[in-house]
Amino acid sequence: MMSEEGGPMMVLYDDPSDQRSLSLDDTSSTEESPDETRLSLETANDAVPYLGQRFGTHDAAYEFYSEFAKRCGFSIRRHRTEGKDGVGKGLTRRYFVCHRAGNTPVKTSNENKPQRNRKSSRCGCQAYLRISKTTELGAPEWRVTGFANHHNHELLEPNQVRFLPAYRTISDTDKSRILMFAKTGISVQQMMRLMELEKCVEPGYLPFTEKDVRNLLQSFRKVDPEDESIDLLRMCRNIKDKDPNFRFEFTLDLNNRLENIAWSYASSVQSYEIFGDAVVFDTTHRLTAFDMPLGIWVGVNNYGMPCFFGCVLLREENLRSFSWALKAFLSFMSGKAPQTLLTDQNMCLKEAIAMEMPATKHALCIWMIVAKFPSWFNAVLGERYNEWKAEFYRLYNFEATEDFEPGWRAMVNSFGLHTNRHITNLFALRSLWALPYLRSHFFAGMTTTGQSKSINAFIQRFLSAQTRLAHFVEQVAVAVDFKDQAGEQQTMQQNLQNICLKTGAPMESHAATILTPFAFSKLQEQLVLAAHYASFRVEDGFLVRHHTKLDGGRKVYWVPREGIISCSCHQFEFSGILCRHALRVLSTGNCFQIPDRYLPLRWRRINIPSTKLLHCTPNDHGERVQLLQSMVSTLITESAKSKDRLDMATKQVSMLLSRVREQPVFPQCLSSMHRNL
Repeated sequence: MMSEEGGPMMVLYDDPSDQRSLSLDDTSSTEESPDETRLSLETANDAVPYLGQRFGTHDAAYEFYSEFAKRCGFSIRRHRTEGKDGVGKGLTRRYFVCHRAGNTPVKTSNENKPQRNRKSSRCGCQAYLRISKTTELGAPEWRVTGFANHHNHELLEPNQVRFLPAYRTISDTDKSRILMFAKTGISVQQMMRLMELEKCVEPGYLPFTEKDVRNLLQSFRKVDPEDESIDLLRMCRNIKDKDPNFRFEFTLDLNNRLENIAWSYASSVQSYEIFGDAVVFDTTHRLTAFDMPLGIWVGVNNYGMPCFFGCVLLREENLRSFSWALKAFLSFMSGKAPQTLLTDQNMCLKEAIAMEMPATKHALCIWMIVAKFPSWFNAVLGERYNEWKAEFYRLYNFEATEDFEPGWRAMVNSFGLHTNRHITNLFALRSLWALPYLRSHFFAGMTTTGQSKSINAFIQRFLSAQTRLAHFVEQVAVAVDFKDQAGEQQTMQQNLQNICLKTGAPMESHAATILTPFAFSKLQEQLVLAAHYASFRVEDGFLVRHHTKLDGGRKVYWVPREGIISCSCHQFEFSGILCRHALRVLSTGNCFQIPDRYLPLRWRRINIPSTKLLHCTPNDHGERVQLLQSMVSTLITESAKSKDRLDMATKQVSMLLSRVREQPVFPQCLSSMHRNL
């Protein structure tokens, strides 16, 4: 007998009656029912199967061969049987084969049923174990009558073989733990990390994968997806009836079932008008109870806190679905695309963004990339993993692309990563994640580790494992409730009273009256550092460098008459906060206030321009009240800074209050007010 590669098969026989052809391509071979019980090994002292080896049951033989296969780097499955339990002599012969035995039968195409184009692992491997039933000693037993261990494919390493389906198992204890985690609302990724910590194993070394966990959770679902879809659409329509400014879109498939749905709230659309310049589109989560990919649009407001822009549930993660999601989001936001969009590494999503938002700068979230490092590099780098990670962050934070690329090559050489596919892929995509390539684009600080933690914590507020989709929509509504956000903003505004001026410079005190505490703290850091820099006038601007250095520096261009200043480090373009280099030039040029254009609206303390109030419609009564509350809070903060301000504010508010009380109150206004309180 010859293998497919032409080599001799290692097949031995001790019974001439067993010398028959073995067809492993027989797709009609019978399989044992899944409820057969595996018994413990009865021949633990034997490491390799051999002719004449005896087992008390065929299950014991299967168990032994399975353990042997695992050590060798493959798995097995039951193949043909001869005989049948309860009929005549019953089962008389069994074949166990390599998991890559046989060939996948060609499926007949059906135009009405979509085909799953999954690549088969079967390659006609001829490795097998045959056992036959004998009653020579009175009691029936099973004896090995045929064995071949020649494979026409590569065998897996020990750290790879564990990922074969045959060896991926979830114990009853782990199942209970997973279901408990699901009820607490954490994601499957978080479940895996927690169980790795509990079992003290390296990332990726659990005896099961994320896919296995998702399949387990899927099997425990007790709701009808079609009923869920109906409830979800009913919930969205009910919200729309109560709030005409609520927005949602959905699609149905050919069977009239819910395929995709996206929604956004009036307060989210309003926030997007000012804070929609930089957006994160997080598609790394799934709804556990419904097993649907979930996409969340999130930004950062002027207080450095996450703000919700929209949500989408998709049946599939493909180009068509992502394109639809982006179109729906743009329709919610009156066609206004963000300047920058941060996402996970997904080629379909990348292509969809290029199609639907061609003017938007697409980048990859660094924290989503770093989260994969343990599974990518821990085993490869071993004890040098932390050293490599520190070097990666050093390269990531470079300012110039001409420094990044030689630094990357040196890192690859130092750690011997020339053939690592993840390193190759990261370098190919460097313009989408490395800061030297992104500094000329505005990201509102969302590339920092601290901001990523804040965004993730925000998402977890409403990413709960509800058993009903409609409950999830309610949970999102609570998480993005405007009153909750307004309360957080008011707390941030009160922090203004605790601001301590560190430089005594007029620019600092001027900025403190305009910027939010979050933005001012970032600017203040740069003002303090600016004192350590020297500026030198050059032919077309200024050269600014640290006072301890004789070379290098940043080029600053300043046109005082037009109030324009720019720096080669691009920090203002990247974060909306002037850098130490530009501030140093302004200081040496006797500039006592930061030019207005460098105190952008999105970092100022008033969220919404006062003109917004004048253009509100009667349906915006609740928004008017909330806006007034925000303005009053700002008024109190500003007035408390000096006695003169406080006296003026008290006098003006007293006069305004008298005029307001003179205005008549109409019944429809009262009913509207009660509805919104």
